[in-house]
Amino acid sequence: MKKKATPKKKGIKNVLEPSKELPPNDHRALGQSLDLFSFHEIAPGAPFWHHKGMIVFRELERYARKVNDENGYQEISTPILVKKEVFEKSGHWDFYRDNMFWFTNPRDKKETLIVKPMNCPESTYIYNADVRSHKDLPLRLAEIGRLNRNELSGTLGGLFRVRQITMDDAHIFVRPEQVEEEVAAVVKIIEQFYGSFGFTPRYVLATRPKKALGAKKVWDVAEHALEQALKKQHTAFTIDKGEGAFYGPKIEVHMEDSQGRDWQMGTAQLDLVMLPKQFDLSYIDEDGKKQMPWVIHRAIFGSFERFIGILLEHFNGALPFWLSPVQARILTINDKVLDYAKEVEQELKKSGVRVETDDRNESLGKKIREGEMQKIPYLLVIGEKEKSARTLNVRVRGKGDVGEKSITTFLATLK
Repeated sequence: MKKKATPKKKGIKNVLEPSKELPPNDHRALGQSLDLFSFHEIAPGAPFWHHKGMIVFRELERYARKVNDENGYQEISTPILVKKEVFEKSGHWDFYRDNMFWFTNPRDKKETLIVKPMNCPESTYIYNADVRSHKDLPLRLAEIGRLNRNELSGTLGGLFRVRQITMDDAHIFVRPEQVEEEVAAVVKIIEQFYGSFGFTPRYVLATRPKKALGAKKVWDVAEHALEQALKKQHTAFTIDKGEGAFYGPKIEVHMEDSQGRDWQMGTAQLDLVMLPKQFDLSYIDEDGKKQMPWVIHRAIFGSFERFIGILLEHFNGALPFWLSPVQARILTINDKVLDYAKEVEQELKKSGVRVETDDRNESLGKKIREGEMQKIPYLLVIGEKEKSARTLNVRVRGKGDVGEKSITTFLATLK
């Protein structure tokens, strides 16, 4: 069933008034209590990632690259600073200027540089670096890039709306007849990706806005292709009329936060004219003639920052084992077991487990409570009994004490 989509709701502020408290499952509160990230006035809308937060970030990057590798994407990297002419050519300068950070080169007053707010225009320079044949398409170029957008300060909200954004972008250069199949493949990737976290996102088809580049008949063909791609995957969706980008229709992936607010996540966006026409993209067809490709802009996460915010709220900070910054913590009963605790720690590290040891002179009860508050998946208690038997007393997040296990048996449960 298709209907008008629910309008997007406004963002939330990074910093609440001192009199107001954050709900405990708000990602900002979780980010602070779990030592993942913080915000500071010197950089509005830009998170400071702590060590534990960077572990989560890097694991998600690794996952994104794995997905790309498995689906035939080539990774690229493009410059952060580019000349204004690039965005004049793409049309972003006219449509998006107020959302850009730009400055005059102090060494060359004639040169205006832009801190890139999106990756797409630059990917065309890699495409155009070679003559492309119809046999080269689809060509899938992926980039995990750091972007900067001049969002209004009043709309900034934790990780959900930031000025410094990390995008898992990809640009897929296709022949027009390949669009439907390629978009269907993108939708399948997105569904599998979100499903791996237990997420059930909402899909929206955003159509031609009032201010748009390109002929209406071309838009009609493009919108039909996206609609058919969704149907091919048996994906339920709604239609948001007039909410497409100025250069093409798009499929949006939406998720709700812990307070029921709606956020756009990933996208599959069809570019009819902006990149293909403005950057003179072409390929040689079967008859040796030049043809213009279409471009699919694709992001699975949307932004890493927003995805991590949703992830934290969805799991209330208890991230899946593979994403947990600390996967196991060893709790010592007394100093007599420190040598065995160190041996266990080294054994777990050799097996790739992110582990640390709490050997403070505190009560076991306090150590357990703090480990549970930190949402650590496994707490491993070691006393003199465990040392003698060369075992671990294992406590599982959400289950409590599950008994004694040997190191080998414990490691086997993690696989």
